[in-house]
Amino acid sequence: MKSKLVEKRYLVTFILITSLFALWGFANDITNPMVAAFQTVMELSTFEASWVQFAFYGGYATMAVPAALFIRKYSYKSGILLGLGLYAVGAFLFIPAAYMQNFIFFCLSLYILTFGLAFLETTANPFILSLGSKETSTRRLNLAQAFNPMGSLMGMAVASMIVLPSLLCDVRDANGDIIFGTLSEAEKASIRLHDLAVIRDPYVMLGLVVLVIFIIIAFKKMPQTSSADRQDNTLATLGRLWHNKIYREGVVAQMFYVAAQIMVWTFIIQYADNLGINKATAQNYNIIAMSMFLCSRFISTFLMKYMNSRMLLSIFGVGAMLCSLGTIFFVGMPGLYCLVGISAFMSLMFPTIYGIALENVEIYDTSLGAAFLVMAIVGGAVMPPLQGLVIDQGIIAGLPAVNVSFALPLVCFLIVTIYGLRSYKALKG
Repeated sequence: MKSKLVEKRYLVTFILITSLFALWGFANDITNPMVAAFQTVMELSTFEASWVQFAFYGGYATMAVPAALFIRKYSYKSGILLGLGLYAVGAFLFIPAAYMQNFIFFCLSLYILTFGLAFLETTANPFILSLGSKETSTRRLNLAQAFNPMGSLMGMAVASMIVLPSLLCDVRDANGDIIFGTLSEAEKASIRLHDLAVIRDPYVMLGLVVLVIFIIIAFKKMPQTSSADRQDNTLATLGRLWHNKIYREGVVAQMFYVAAQIMVWTFIIQYADNLGINKATAQNYNIIAMSMFLCSRFISTFLMKYMNSRMLLSIFGVGAMLCSLGTIFFVGMPGLYCLVGISAFMSLMFPTIYGIALENVEIYDTSLGAAFLVMAIVGGAVMPPLQGLVIDQGIIAGLPAVNVSFALPLVCFLIVTIYGLRSYKALKG
């Protein structure tokens, strides 16, 4: 008899925890276009503006392991509540940041906000895996993760329909060039005050939503699942994780995957800008990309009923590499279409790498194992500034530097593909 994907006794908890996936998806993808917004309104280079991503994803690297240790000592529910609390604090810090008009303060706010996201992801992913049989765990996580791009789409929609069109700094002349840099300091100051308030407001609203969810979860009784960690020596856990080759390589693959994902979604606006497309219109291409990502996530979850997840990961890795090559070498709209197409192949990567890596991890090592997979999100902090440096070069080898910069995601997808093949070989061996 086949195990159910989600057992009836866990259904309400599954739905509630799955809603958190949408919550951090919203934060991720309203933040990505803010790189371009801050670049213009604060008059920053692409490299300097990409510190938004360094702060955002650096918070994961800082807090993932402490989150796991907290969960080992207390519970999944405690980790979720603390995560929601930190999330709300970071969101509300946008109020003084906008008032002070300080870019570093904005980065600090995002850094604290992602302390909360680190707690949520470190808790929610293994919790979802534990809500049922091990046989269906990777599919169950893919299903829950499918709601992450729904939140992402909402974040993108708010960015493209509310935030970016309202930015006065993005007004262009007849040639498509931004005129903000040609204005007087007094005019710039007035526009900056307006635009930073526009950027602030969605985060404040998000903080209020998070507080409501905090209250709901505080009063909901969570089930005790079989993967609750025993109190064990942390060094012993670290030793077991280190000697698990598939897990160890999975952390590396996850780091490169997240780096690729953030680069693809962050710099699509700069890619379109190089073609003379304004920020609000360029963000619509991001929405198309995320829609493809969402549809492909459900399709790949269905395909896993008939295909091994490791082989499917490899196939999708090759597809992402081919689209990346098109993004690099096709100058103009065909290159932009290839860049959008990458998202369809990224869809299954995060939860599948996550599920494969944890598949043979002892149940009492799960929370700390999950922490390092969440900590691998640091790839999203390290690689975007590097890509920003490449983009700032203008022209490289006769191609727009923004095109050439997508060689970095190409390398990342190669590493993911290799991991899929190696894990498949290990399974068959």
